[in-house]
Amino acid sequence: MIEYQSADIRNFAVVGHSSSGKTMLCESMLVSGGAINRLGSIANGNTASDYHEEEQEREISINSTILNTVWGGKKFNFIDTPGYADFTGETLAALSAVDAAVVVVHGNQGVEVGTEQVWGYATKNGIPKMLVINALDKEHTNFDAILEKAKERFGNNVFPMQIPINAGPAFNQVLDVLRKKILTFKTDGSGEYTESDPADEWAEKAEELHEMLIEYVAESDDSLLEKFFDEGGLSEDEMRNGMHDALQMGAFVPVLCAAGGNNIGVHRIMDFIAKYSSSPADRGSFKIKDAKGDKEIDLKLEDSDVVLQVFKTVSEAHVGELSYFRIYSGSLKTGTDLYNSVQGGSERFGQFFVMSGKTRTTINVLHAGDIGAVVKLKNTHTGDTLCSTKKNIVMLQVEYPKPNIHSAIKPKAKGDEEKIAVGLSTLHAEDPTFVYRVDSELKQTIISGQGELHLAVIANRLQNRFNVEIMSMEPKIPYRETIKSKGMSKYRHKKQSGGAGQFAEVWMRVESKPRGEGIEFTDSLVGQNVDRVFVPSVEKGVSAAVVEGVIAGCRVVDLKVEFYDGKQHPVDSKDIAFQIAGKHAFREAFSQAKPCLLEPILIIEVKVPDEFMGDVMGDISGKRGKILGMDSDGGFQIIRAQVPQAELYHYSTTIRSLTGGRGIHSEELSHYEEMPRDLERKVIAAAQKKDEDE
Repeated sequence: MIEYQSADIRNFAVVGHSSSGKTMLCESMLVSGGAINRLGSIANGNTASDYHEEEQEREISINSTILNTVWGGKKFNFIDTPGYADFTGETLAALSAVDAAVVVVHGNQGVEVGTEQVWGYATKNGIPKMLVINALDKEHTNFDAILEKAKERFGNNVFPMQIPINAGPAFNQVLDVLRKKILTFKTDGSGEYTESDPADEWAEKAEELHEMLIEYVAESDDSLLEKFFDEGGLSEDEMRNGMHDALQMGAFVPVLCAAGGNNIGVHRIMDFIAKYSSSPADRGSFKIKDAKGDKEIDLKLEDSDVVLQVFKTVSEAHVGELSYFRIYSGSLKTGTDLYNSVQGGSERFGQFFVMSGKTRTTINVLHAGDIGAVVKLKNTHTGDTLCSTKKNIVMLQVEYPKPNIHSAIKPKAKGDEEKIAVGLSTLHAEDPTFVYRVDSELKQTIISGQGELHLAVIANRLQNRFNVEIMSMEPKIPYRETIKSKGMSKYRHKKQSGGAGQFAEVWMRVESKPRGEGIEFTDSLVGQNVDRVFVPSVEKGVSAAVVEGVIAGCRVVDLKVEFYDGKQHPVDSKDIAFQIAGKHAFREAFSQAKPCLLEPILIIEVKVPDEFMGDVMGDISGKRGKILGMDSDGGFQIIRAQVPQAELYHYSTTIRSLTGGRGIHSEELSHYEEMPRDLERKVIAAAQKKDEDE
């Protein structure tokens, strides 16, 4: 297989809102480059990138898929990413491993929430972006409106390199601004086209936009700008070099046209990527952490030591664990031993591959900037850095979003707990946006993800890959118990059963403390009524009562406990007796001090299009929420609010339902506050009924 040097590699991610046509655009690139011989389709479930059974069943991309082909003498490593917000972790991982982003926008829907999200991710990663207005062969497309919206959202440096001439079901022609030609594409799926000179208004349009393009390019370079003013134009070579540099600097964002499902416009997109888009050599250096991890330094592409990072891990049937990596410096050869600077220990790269969908091609060497895959590493996980020396340098890791949906699970069959534990651990290693925990307080296993579909996919994988079925239910709410006044008690524990008995008497006072200050245990014993050796015993009893709760079985918080007196017996008083007395004394004092329940309050941030703001705010109010503020962001509103956790079960589903799938939200714990009395009574009654049933 041909070896490609850094300057001849193009790594890019194809990203965008759901259903913008990313997968079929990638499919057309593979056909155009000769990697596959015919176009597959989503409906038939035979595209190169959506090859997993769950993707074919749902007819959506769930996993990011690495593909490759060759175009114009350049090796394309490109990643088809999911558009659904549920699988945003796949997109983030893909963008961390590439040098450019192809942002796909549907010709009907235009710029959406998902478009803005991926744009923000790419900007944060510091990689160039280009826009592809796709599906221009659909009815009711509006290129001009989308272009204006893109300029409004992403800046006036968004520039149309092409203009569709006959957008709609018969679409096959574009005005190419760079060439000042009309391109007419064949409709047989081959992607081929012919060129012709524009006439009349199209000729004027081509000339006008071409002049604007020259100005954009010249403005990115002082020497080109000077020549432009002196000579009134730039040569073809100057334009080419200038466009390449302008794209790297973000001086302009090119907009191209396509109908990916019919391979129309794709050849010119690939031409543009091959000639002008970023190569690993254009970036040159990358941020890494030093051995101590306390500062960032630069890793040079030309460094001889191999440094690579695993950006994705999957478990494939009949293959095992497959680790996808990008090389940031050096050349990786078969049989190389690398040191894992995150986990420690070495890993041998006995055999590695380049991937295109599920197709693996064995290769003996990969150079800096390239992307490959290796099977069965011993102790390497997503995000880990591997080096050819023990320099302990660590590549910066992806920051994944916090989960916004939670569900409690338990196995349908007894004895499957260990299978579930193994499955959850494996799935988290593959997908860091999926997290789980065994909550000892709530006595539930809680799984958390990015949306209802995300959790449904996780459940499906548990069943298919680990042969375990689960039941899902609403997670219990971690309510807290506290008091609003003072209370006191005198509790005597006495037990006589033949031999040595048990005796302890504890006098106790409790009073409330400010929210968030926790439990404070003190003693103010005087005299000889109780030996101080029993103070820790009483504290143990109090601690047990705090964990178990008093009125609803919830953890007790924010109060002061004072053990101020008591009585003991010279023979029968012992540690266990004072533990029991301390526990019951606390419960009695607590019950006299106006106990109440506290509920967790979350801060949510909801981003929705303007037209849905009223519906969303009404829904928040109906959930006992308090609006904290609103910000306008282009055609979107960002609403910040405080809402009780009990009202937010599957809230991400609610938001998507209210906004036609165009709204997103995040949530985090803010504080605890007292519950309304009627809801408190219901929670206490439910807890008491559960105790009676048990």
